[in-house]
Amino acid sequence: MKQLLKTYFGYDEFRPLQEDIINNVLNKKDTFVLMPTGGGKSLCFQLPALKFEGITLVISPLIALMKDQVDGLKANGIAAEYINSSLPYSEIAQIQKNALEGKVKILYLAPERLASEPFQKFLQTLKIDLIAIDEAHCISEWGHDFRPDYRNLKLFKSQFPLIPIIALTATATSKVREDIIRQLSLNNPKIFASSFDRGNLSFLITRKKNAFDKLIRILEKHRNESAIIYCFSRKDTEQIAGDLKLEGFNALPYHAGLNSETRKRNQELFIKDEAQIIAATIAFGMGIDKPDVRLVVHYTFPKTLEGYYQEVGRAGRDGLPSECVMFYSYGDRRKHDFFIDQVKDDKERNSALKKLDQIIEYCEQIECRRKFILNYFGEEYIFPENTDGENAGCGACDICLQPQEKFDATKIAQKILSCVIKTGNRFGKKYLIDVLKGKPTEQIVNNGHDKISVFGIVSDFTEDEMKNIMRSLVILNLLQVSEGKYPTLSVTNKGIKFLKQKGSLEISKAKEDSRDLYENVSRQEIEYDRGLFEKLRALRKQIADKQGIPPFMIFSDVSLQEMAHYFPNDKNNFSRIEGVGSRKLESFGGVFLEVINNYAKENNISSLEVPDRGERRINKIKRLVKAGRTRYAKTKEMVLQKLPLPAIAKEEGFTEGTIASHIEKLLEAGENIDIAYLKPPQEKFEKIKTAFEKCGGEKLKPVFDFLGEKYSYDEIRLAKLFLKQ
Repeated sequence: MKQLLKTYFGYDEFRPLQEDIINNVLNKKDTFVLMPTGGGKSLCFQLPALKFEGITLVISPLIALMKDQVDGLKANGIAAEYINSSLPYSEIAQIQKNALEGKVKILYLAPERLASEPFQKFLQTLKIDLIAIDEAHCISEWGHDFRPDYRNLKLFKSQFPLIPIIALTATATSKVREDIIRQLSLNNPKIFASSFDRGNLSFLITRKKNAFDKLIRILEKHRNESAIIYCFSRKDTEQIAGDLKLEGFNALPYHAGLNSETRKRNQELFIKDEAQIIAATIAFGMGIDKPDVRLVVHYTFPKTLEGYYQEVGRAGRDGLPSECVMFYSYGDRRKHDFFIDQVKDDKERNSALKKLDQIIEYCEQIECRRKFILNYFGEEYIFPENTDGENAGCGACDICLQPQEKFDATKIAQKILSCVIKTGNRFGKKYLIDVLKGKPTEQIVNNGHDKISVFGIVSDFTEDEMKNIMRSLVILNLLQVSEGKYPTLSVTNKGIKFLKQKGSLEISKAKEDSRDLYENVSRQEIEYDRGLFEKLRALRKQIADKQGIPPFMIFSDVSLQEMAHYFPNDKNNFSRIEGVGSRKLESFGGVFLEVINNYAKENNISSLEVPDRGERRINKIKRLVKAGRTRYAKTKEMVLQKLPLPAIAKEEGFTEGTIASHIEKLLEAGENIDIAYLKPPQEKFEKIKTAFEKCGGEKLKPVFDFLGEKYSYDEIRLAKLFLKQ
């Protein structure tokens, strides 16, 4: 499998979980894959397709995605085709003929094709070895992107009961996951859930004030790089694209109101790097397989966290640092409320309001945004530590990059909580602030709240500051918010206890936007020669234009950066660059080496030996260990002394789980330490091992839940160390 991986895709190593998923598919077992956008889902069915004798069917919801993936597969020397409404009948007939003759390994299909009885009969004549259902959440009404056409996929298990199905999605809560498995009638599927953490993405939220000026600053930083700006309406996309053009940016609009020819043209110009910016509604992006998008902006916050995480997932799919910026104003909620009000079904409307509340909660967070997102998807996030062993934050969200100043909020918190109680725990923020600021509105006077003791007792905080303090009190569980379009505040038991016991409280001040934050957030993976990189980009574009395909299908930015770092001087060295398979080595190796060698000669630069991927991974871990050498060295020393885990944790002032993660890093870096003495009792270990096998993947929470919360996260993390032995 690794030989096929290198030959056709140019990679030496699998990404996390890919190999296990592929083995399960090759064993002809039903498989469910939950993997974030950019995690490498497609390879999980594309590689097995090369091993199977027959054809692999892939169901995909968007025409653009099919075309991009098929073009990419063909560029790698794989026989792939697609059938959808964009093709004329004569071309579809030829593709069906080729498929019958065994000339097609992977056939992409639109879900609506399955509603046609003649097409169902055609499928019965094929030798099908695997059925892959991409964007599988589209089959669930509980998902954020339900598509009625996906209900046609139920026929697969009845018509092809012996053929394995692999269902893949990037965003699914546990409820949606169970619904997908039930709807597709998957037979005891093995579930693989990889980490949702996209470590190369930075998450930034900025107030929607002087928004267009801020947008210009952010885009200036990403000149000549691909960016997507998600807008609320068709009108907004046209307005922003037009305004950006006046500012000298190459921007195009994309929305469902444009005719199909214009949409297709704008999309192709973006994919082929002819246009750097697309201002779009959410109609754009689900089918985009462009790996080098460096910036995703939400000009208005989206309506669900699932949708948001899928949309920001368009950024940095090649693994290089990329930014996700959202402009936030609570006032934008009205835009979403208007459409939610049109939903007639009470259950569906309430569900939409709840999801909207969750995205607002994310925007109003005062703690790490990465942690919030991962927790939402059921994943525990462990913060890295600095050299002093303290929480270093995620290092890639506006909260962690720019820690907020704290202040003594004891008195103002007491005033707010008292006001909520004295007004009956039944009003929203605006009303409560008006009472506290002493505004005799008609409603306040009618309710007699201009006569209560808290009326007008706050003069030292602005309304915006008061809103921020109330948000903090909600996050600290001193206040709670009701669900719905008109949320009200009430004091929790913890809040009542705080008032009675006269506790003290420190909270963060409202965050001011920092220009530096947006200019300095990206982190470079490797040092590389910018001059050579730009020459290689120009060569890539020239070749791509001649072949009529997007530049990234020639080589990714990752490949070009490695070329501009190592300066490979012969085909053997060049073949070790990530993304260089035998087909691409043969087709493009010569011309790229010529440019590299000429540039090296002109600038007197020597070539470096390109290490293989395994060696690079170990080197990266060693750098990690070295960066925190004092901490890791202390852990290593105590493990060599065979001290029990609780004793090590107590000595270093960490949790046992953190010490287990230290040990994991030491082992991965090749440190010679014997940890056999730390292995949990055999009965406990076997139970945890079985839970990992049943849950699939390496995430702790599914195992924690599966075991009925009988074992702590620390115990599970420790047992996990021995699963790799």
